[in-house]
Parts: sequence; C-alpha cells; structure tokens
Amino acid sequence: MSDPVLIPHDPPLVRNPGPARMLRPSVFWQIAEDLPPRLSWILMALSIALPLVLWAIVASSGLVKSLFLPSPAQVVTAIHRLWVSGALPVDIQSSLLRIMGGFALATAIAIPLGTLMGTFASIRSLMEPIVGIVRYMPATAFIPLLILYFGLGELPKILLVFVGTLFFNTLMVMDSVKFIPKEMIEATYTLGGNRWQVLLQVILPYIMPGIIDTCRVNMAAAWNLVIVSELVAATEGLGRRISVAQRFLKTDEIFAGLIIIGAIGLTIDILFRLLLRYACRWSVKA
Repeated sequence: MSDPVLIPHDPPLVRNPGPARMLRPSVFWQIAEDLPPRLSWILMALSIALPLVLWAIVASSGLVKSLFLPSPAQVVTAIHRLWVSGALPVDIQSSLLRIMGGFALATAIAIPLGTLMGTFASIRSLMEPIVGIVRYMPATAFIPLLILYFGLGELPKILLVFVGTLFFNTLMVMDSVKFIPKEMIEATYTLGGNRWQVLLQVILPYIMPGIIDTCRVNMAAAWNLVIVSELVAATEGLGRRISVAQRFLKTDEIFAGLIIIGAIGLTIDILFRLLLRYACRWSVKA
C-alpha cells in the first residue's frame, strides 16, 4: 500500500490588522488636560451639593440626635441668629484682623528673606539651618511664652500667626528661586545688566507666581493658628464663638462657626487665584 500523497494547501489569508487603535480616554480621565468649562462647573457644584444632601439625609433620618448633628436648616437659622444679634460680624472682623496682621508681617519678611536665600548661596548657608530648625517647632507650643511675654491681648494672637507662617513662607519662596533657568541670568549679564537688575527685574518677576501660590497655601495655616489662639484666650473671634457654643452644647453654632470659617477661607483662596490670573497673566494658561 502506497503512502498517501500530501497535497500542499495555500496558507489561509490573514488580514493585516494594521496599527492597533488607541482608545482615547474620556474627558473625565484625561491626564494633564483641562476640562470643558461646563463640566468643570458641574463637578465643582457637585463637590458642595453632595455632602450637603448627605448631611440633610442623615440629620433627618433620626439615626443621630440633633444635639450631635443639627440639620442644615438649623445651622442656617443659627447663622442668621448670630448675624442679627451682631455677634457674628464682630467675631469675623476680629479673626480677620488677627490673621491679616500676622500674615502680612510674616509675608513682608519672608519674601525678601526667601528671595535672598534662594539667590545667594552665602545667605542660604547662613539662614537655612536655623530656619529649618524653627520650622519643625509647632507654632502652638509658643502660646505659653507669648502669653507670658505679651499677656492676653491682641499682640500674642498676631505673633502666633506670624511665627507659624514666617518660616514656611520663607522656605517656599527660596525654593521658587531654584527653578529660574540660569540662561536667563546669564543673558541679563550679557546684555549689560548688573546684580541688582538681575534680582529686581529677572528673579522677582519670575518667582511672583510662586510667591502668590505660597501665600495662598499657607493662609490655611494662618486660619488654623488664629482659631487655636482664640480657643485658648479671647473675648471675641470665631474660635471663641465655637468654644462658647461647645460649653453650652449649642452644636448648631459650632457648625455655623465652622461653615463661616470655610466660606471665608474659600473666598480668600479665590481672591489669590484671581490675583495670580490678573497680576501674572504670562504664567497662567489661557
């Protein structure tokens, strides 16, 4: 019996799949891309609306007593009551004055000091160790000394904000100087510029967006410090208002104080963003 004859067959035709298609991510998950303005506003509204809705549901469900979790309506009523009585405007004004005083003083020193530390290695070597050491000391630990030295008036509260923000502002401004391209400085010297022109006309304008961002970030620390100082010793202020409400179990006023602090902080943050947009237009993407 002869062996079977193998008849060759043509290989099956395989279609060339071509280059694999890249699945484009949705707008929501794009990396390093801006959202459409409408979607951005919707998401920002949801970030506030969803917690409020969840809060209202839990408060109205009866799972938590109103003594511990007042409803949003009760908190709004408390805000209106405190405003009409005149207590809330006085508290807001007192806290804002303490924050602005201490933070302005810290910024007035931190901007030139941080700029000089970032520009000149000699000043950085001289100042960075002591600034780094004091930065790790909790600002609230200075409260007993400030009260001992300056009493219970306004000055220790302002100085607490000053101490708590000065060193962070200084180091963050110093770090901003490090990102200046050396080519810009060398080009300034090539065009006949001197040391002061490099400092005032090249370095300062370049780090201005970083300075504004530094102030915007560290303003939150200033709020924390002034509230702590008012909890310890004050006759008015939002921190004092929260402390008194806790003493008399007025939870709605505690929530009212927290919401007012958050609203004022958000307003200040928006103002810093607007300042960055209009004062440093060249650094903001269109």
